[in-house]
Parts: sequence; structure tokens; C-alpha cells
Amino acid sequence: MWKTTLLLCLLVPLLSSCETSGVDQVKTPVVEPLVQVKTRIVDTACDWTKPIYVSATDVLSDETAKAILAHNKAGAVQCGWKPTGR
Repeated sequence: MWKTTLLLCLLVPLLSSCETSGVDQVKTPVVEPLVQVKTRIVDTACDWTKPIYVSATDVLSDETAKAILAHNKAGAVQCGWKPTGR
């Protein structure tokens, strides 16, 4: 008798715990986090380029002189290079 009563006392909470109220519960949709990708360009050319200096004894072709002049002018505009008195 005790075993039957004990068994019933243990089974009743297990069976009653699975009871639902019968009302359908509305599930809220899962919102995925919004990921924003922003590309940022960092120009580091001024950190590793320097003006090209030539001396009066250097022998340059016209194309080389034009390329050096274009390089130095671009550096003056982009990096703020100042002409020196060399």
C-alpha cells in the first residue's frame, strides 16, 4: 500500500507538469543583428615616399627628368613637401 501511494505521489507531479493552458503561444520572430561593413582607405604613401634630389653632376635623360619632376610635384601636392635650397 505504501509503495502504491508513494508511486502515485511521485507520478502525479510529473504528469501534471506537462500540462499546457491550451492557448497557442505566439512566437516572436528572431531578428538577426544588422552588420554594417564600411571600407576605409588609409593612404600611407606619404610615410614611405620622399622627394628625389638630383645634383648638378647627374646626367639625366629628358624622360627621367620629367618623371622626377612629376614625382616631386605630386609629393608637394599630396604630402606637403617643401622645396629645399639644395
